[in-house]
Amino acid sequence: MRRRFDIRRLTQYGVVVVVAVTLNFLLPRLMPGSPLTLIAGVDVGLLSADQRAEIMARVGLDAALWKQYLRYWGDIFTGDFGYSFRSSRPIVDMIWDRLPWTLLITGLSFIVSAVVGVVLGAISAWRRGTKIDLGMLSGMISIESLPSFWLGMVLISIFAVQWRLLPSSGAVTSASDLVGWAHTWDIVRHAILPAATLSILATPGVYMTMRYSMLETLREDYIRTARAKGADERRVLFGHVARNAIAPVVTVLALRLGFAFGGTVIVETVFSYPGLGRMVFDAVSGRDYPVMQAAFLVFTAAVLAANLLADLLYPLIDPRTRTS
Repeated sequence: MRRRFDIRRLTQYGVVVVVAVTLNFLLPRLMPGSPLTLIAGVDVGLLSADQRAEIMARVGLDAALWKQYLRYWGDIFTGDFGYSFRSSRPIVDMIWDRLPWTLLITGLSFIVSAVVGVVLGAISAWRRGTKIDLGMLSGMISIESLPSFWLGMVLISIFAVQWRLLPSSGAVTSASDLVGWAHTWDIVRHAILPAATLSILATPGVYMTMRYSMLETLREDYIRTARAKGADERRVLFGHVARNAIAPVVTVLALRLGFAFGGTVIVETVFSYPGLGRMVFDAVSGRDYPVMQAAFLVFTAAVLAANLLADLLYPLIDPRTRTS
């Protein structure tokens, strides 16, 4: 039974990978316009048909679509994503240069949103029906409806323009000779506003999940039994309710960690932060097909890895699921 379940799950992941890679291959090619304008520059209108064909052959866009598709799968297995149309740099090098910056702000936002969302969700559920609960719930619903670009611009206006406490763009101070702890602090200061934007937007989802899970757990018979035995309320909250309610929250956090990579596109663009999200924005603007495909593939891999992590963690947190 267990082996059958593992085979079925692996099959599902395999189907998702094939569909995701296929869409990743097709979407850039379905966009209007031609990459010739970017590759050849403003003189593309002066090129002859032979010159156009030569350029398309050089970048591998002259072959039939199915041949390009098979070649794309081969590149994935070999880890060769080609060169950027725009900068002529190896795309693998571009990803490795940008990935640490995205990991920095997504990691910070993940930790902050997880801690704040779980704590506030537990307090809200424990005080259900009170002014504290209703106030938190209304506030979280309002925050969740905020556009990310608007929130980022508000934070820039307050903390960078008016109060001048934090930088408004970039990952480091340009033309600076900072070293050691001064350089580290400079990186942290630049990451605070993008990470804060992601944290604020991610917290409501964690809060909602924790609150709902806590309310469901509070209705269980063993909670009433613990209270009937005279257990301290703090022990009931942390020893019974929160511990059993945390499993769905961990699943949501794992999934959000994967989707956080894709969610950085707008935030990194607003703050001119040099991560993967900004690279995707530049690639889409310039119809840089190879860079778009490589970046979307990284985002897809992150989501699939997060799903796999959630599948592995859930039985460890909730032993009741191991026997199914």
